Amino acid sequence: MTGDLNELLQNKIGFGTAPLGNMFREIPEEEALDTVRAAWDQGVRYFDTAPFYGAGLAEERLGQVLSEKNRDEFVLSTKVGRLVTDEHETKEGLFAFRHQKKVITDFSAEATERSIQDSLERLKTDRLDFVFVHDTSRDFYGDAWISLFDQARTGAFRVLSRLQSEGVISGWGLGVNTTEPIELALDLEETPPTMSLSATQYTLLQHERALQRMMPKAQETGARIIVGGPFNSGALLGGDHFDYKEIPDDVREKIAVMSKIAQRHGVSLKAAALQFSTPHPAVAAVIPGASRPERIAEVLAALKEEIPAAFWEDLRQQSLISSDARVPGAR
Repeated sequence: MTGDLNELLQNKIGFGTAPLGNMFREIPEEEALDTVRAAWDQGVRYFDTAPFYGAGLAEERLGQVLSEKNRDEFVLSTKVGRLVTDEHETKEGLFAFRHQKKVITDFSAEATERSIQDSLERLKTDRLDFVFVHDTSRDFYGDAWISLFDQARTGAFRVLSRLQSEGVISGWGLGVNTTEPIELALDLEETPPTMSLSATQYTLLQHERALQRMMPKAQETGARIIVGGPFNSGALLGGDHFDYKEIPDDVREKIAVMSKIAQRHGVSLKAAALQFSTPHPAVAAVIPGASRPERIAEVLAALKEEIPAAFWEDLRQQSLISSDARVPGAR
């Protein structure tokens, strides 16, 4: 890219487009497009997407808006590992309201190159900045994730590493909802990732393993981490989902305790969640999702909300956050 990457990511905030793939609900087309426009109009310049989000729907919607902008003025990332086909498939679950197209899993070199070309077409652009290998993890594939990780290691990893060395992309890594695949990839000598997306794992609700393993490995290797899902699928905002599934009772109880502490200090959990995920030196950006235009302003206001040090100290005293967590204002 010809734009200054550090300048474009300087406020550490981006826009995650999973909701625009009709995650959990059917979003009217104009509402989705207006949400992207609102992000742009309010200064957001990093956008992340994936073929998996609505079987190409999120990429298409994002491309409609960003194709009208100067390509040097924003950072764009997408993912590989899933191919959207023309074959019809009725889908239920997370993206039940998506395009009814069959999506197949394939981390091979050939599929990686094809996936990138397909994404470029849907996004109406000529280049990508970051590419993430999507969901090579236990939460999607159970014990089979190890063999898929190995397929990615000899396929997608090598393709993306080559593209980075050629200057075609600025960086690459994994985009997963667990930390272990990123940790394993960072140990590779042949093709270590330089920028990975860790969703739901470095948040106010859960961060112990990330702090103990993933973040130190990233710092040791000079890799960066993008934090996705900082609200844990809306759980921290009073929603019914936690990490893309129904919220369990113990998580509800933990959030209830956090909410009482936040109320006592005059703090919103949205602000606390965003500001918790931002300060760590390994974090390049935090990318909350949104599906309504008004949510963008709320997110940006939450980043600027004043949070007293006593709030963080109360969370530590009740063992709700790690004593090792880097919080705003700490040195």
